[in-house]
Amino acid sequence: MTQDSTVQGTVAEGYEAVREEFAAFVAGEQPDYEGQLCAYVDGRRVVDLWAGEGVDAGSLYGVFSCTKGAAHLVTALLVQDGTLELDRKVTYYWPEFGVEGKSTLTLRDLLAHRAGLVGTDTGFSPAELADDRALAERLADQRPFWRPGSAFGYHALTMGALTGEVIRRATGHTVQELYEERVRAPYGLDFHLGLPASREPRFRPTQPMLPTPAQLAEAELRRTGPHTLPSIARNQHAPTPTDLESLPNDRAVRASGPASVGGVASARGLAGMYAAMISEVDEKAPLLKNDTLAEFGQPHSAGHDLVCRAHAVFGLGFECTAETWHPFLGAGTLGHCGAAGSQAFADPRSGLAYGYTRRRFAYPGGAAPENDRLAAAVHEAALKG
Repeated sequence: MTQDSTVQGTVAEGYEAVREEFAAFVAGEQPDYEGQLCAYVDGRRVVDLWAGEGVDAGSLYGVFSCTKGAAHLVTALLVQDGTLELDRKVTYYWPEFGVEGKSTLTLRDLLAHRAGLVGTDTGFSPAELADDRALAERLADQRPFWRPGSAFGYHALTMGALTGEVIRRATGHTVQELYEERVRAPYGLDFHLGLPASREPRFRPTQPMLPTPAQLAEAELRRTGPHTLPSIARNQHAPTPTDLESLPNDRAVRASGPASVGGVASARGLAGMYAAMISEVDEKAPLLKNDTLAEFGQPHSAGHDLVCRAHAVFGLGFECTAETWHPFLGAGTLGHCGAAGSQAFADPRSGLAYGYTRRRFAYPGGAAPENDRLAAAVHEAALKG
């Protein structure tokens, strides 16, 4: 293992280039940069790095939509168990869901962002955004924003609540409870859907974006009106519009861990969860069988995303990371990015599990641009090994 005086932490033999790539990136960033990078290959931790004043491997960050990866790992486990069936109608589990033209929607289409329930006509309150059951109750009564199953669009703030209500109806337990019991606690992961008060001192509040003048001008050109699908999906039309940048800084959100955006994690926690998904870790068999990985990781929705207004590719609850972000990764790579710039995924073909966190919100949201070079460096080292 080797160390660097600027970038702290360790890398395994053969991964020195990853540390160098991370150090080069950090050197070109703003002086207050904070971030962590972790990777496993075949269940062995090979990269464990961090940078920034006051940061260590145990520092915790809001990881926004990386939370969806944890929620849908639970979903995949329940499908694998036979508790959930992908081609059952949602109403089989959740009868109240079947109003306003939603009665024929299947669980498969729900997971593939095809429900048309990206928000509600009047938006959500801050208290509702911290409460998956409150969101689900509102969404059950909502008329979809497109005919369910006919198109897809990213359910940024609602996907975890929709999936979570199906899970609660089928099992009597919340996503958060099942994740804690079946995933987080057995592996000791620093990836929380509901951050205990005892771990609050390790949380590093998200810092706002610092866009350049050119980026501000670009954002202004892309700005949408309050009643467009992108704005509804971001809850910008609500009486109190959601400030996404500060969402995890609300203790109510961190404490409840809403399954769309409320997760708190370190890079170790992100990478460790995906490693446990695909590899033997701590003498435990992989959480998911190959057939389950293939089902959840293959493209189910590909093409024009009505919310993002761009090309996107989703599996079941997960992003298809190779098709969406990093084309050098293997077919069937599944994961999820987070709005502030975090990224996490598993590539079953190479055995690579990757996690990245950063404190300051990166422009323009989604996986931060540095993930391209960092993930490529880790992947190249893994192939050589």
